[in-house]
Amino acid sequence: MVVEDYAAEGKSLARMDGKVIFLENAVPGDIVDIRLTRNKKDWAEGQVLQFHQYASDRLQPFCSHFGVCGGCQWQMLPYKKQLFYKHQQVSEHLKRIAKLPLPEIRPIIGADHQKAYRNKIEYTFSNRRFLSKEDLHDPSVTALKNVAGFHAKGIFDKVVDIETCHLQVEPTNQIRHAVKDWVTERKLSFYDIRIHTGWLRTMQVRICLTGEIMINIVFGFEDKPNRIALLNHLQENFPGLTTLLYTINPKRNDSMHDLVPQTFSGKGYVLEKLEDFQFKIGPKSFFQTNSEQAEKLYRVTREFAGLTGSETVYDLYCGTGSIGIFCSHAASKIIGVDIVEEAIKDARENAEFNGIRHAEFFAGDVIGICKNEFFQHHGKPDVIITDPPRAGMHEDLVKKIVEMEASRVVYVSCNPATQARDLARMAEKYAVSGIQPVDMFPHTHHIENIVQLILRN
Repeated sequence: MVVEDYAAEGKSLARMDGKVIFLENAVPGDIVDIRLTRNKKDWAEGQVLQFHQYASDRLQPFCSHFGVCGGCQWQMLPYKKQLFYKHQQVSEHLKRIAKLPLPEIRPIIGADHQKAYRNKIEYTFSNRRFLSKEDLHDPSVTALKNVAGFHAKGIFDKVVDIETCHLQVEPTNQIRHAVKDWVTERKLSFYDIRIHTGWLRTMQVRICLTGEIMINIVFGFEDKPNRIALLNHLQENFPGLTTLLYTINPKRNDSMHDLVPQTFSGKGYVLEKLEDFQFKIGPKSFFQTNSEQAEKLYRVTREFAGLTGSETVYDLYCGTGSIGIFCSHAASKIIGVDIVEEAIKDARENAEFNGIRHAEFFAGDVIGICKNEFFQHHGKPDVIITDPPRAGMHEDLVKKIVEMEASRVVYVSCNPATQARDLARMAEKYAVSGIQPVDMFPHTHHIENIVQLILRN
């Protein structure tokens, strides 16, 4: 069977007797034997059993953990082909779901750096390691071993022991190994994800383009002497660390929203710079994880906003205010809204830090805040910028945006499928006038897309 094309979510597809079969870990052009794992009337899912012939442009993945840790699913594809299929994904979603007249989609903006592009990574420490097929047949190999890395794909309680991750610049791997080795040598406990016991849980590493580095180590319980000793060990061996924090998490999940990171050394945050703007990023802040591509994304967003200096701009799902601040010099007023209170706090501080006096930020659910009274008090939006989560915008918010009749809407999305759904809902009053895909995450199937909408006459 010949693998013909790529579908959504990074799956490839083949056809048998007119039925579409979705596959993972295959490349268009591969000739494979498969086993069906799910079989419906019009489609099926399958697993590759054997490769008879590899696609001519298939590459050898550069990471030794490829296919196991769940990240970087497209390393076997040349980067130009990755961009081709991502552009195709945007085009197909907009045409199939939105079903609207569309302008020509601009060529996708690729990344200058396809490795070491992430400014944030979170590593997991566990006493249960993932075993390969070979390991499972070796009685001398045990899964009960302290490891540091990422959860194995689709397995909640097993962690892949990562030797080298290529997603972030050093000293990210050196720091991870230093923490793992120090705790192992002292026979202190790694977290057991099944029974929720153990001391060392996770570690967040942020490395900015400015060179600032922030580490936040999460512990399952307080052990002050060992905690202080470990953090001192990191300070001594990595003098370039800008901020070192720790968090005590006794919960059964890794969510940080209700936890309070404590500053051990440094200022408690890092600074990132995009163009001439600086952004304060704390341990719980949301910030685009690819700073270089974020700058390109924001430039297109600003271009699509078409600002002349007199507009009131509403930045919905604004996070730490980065898009609104990026557009602030060309706007009369910026109004940002986000549900995360910590993000709004950061947004206010970022505006003040950059000397922006004409921006206001409000914490709360976007649907709940964006009502007639709010618009009456703060002014009717001339331009709306919206950057919702993967689920897209709530239908009530779409209706409110349509009702407000801003002259332009710029829709930034990490999910072209839900974006296309929302565009269809806005078609009564808005026409799509610009489309720009941006690749934020090389070697994955994820894609950001920016759409410009113009109010119909």
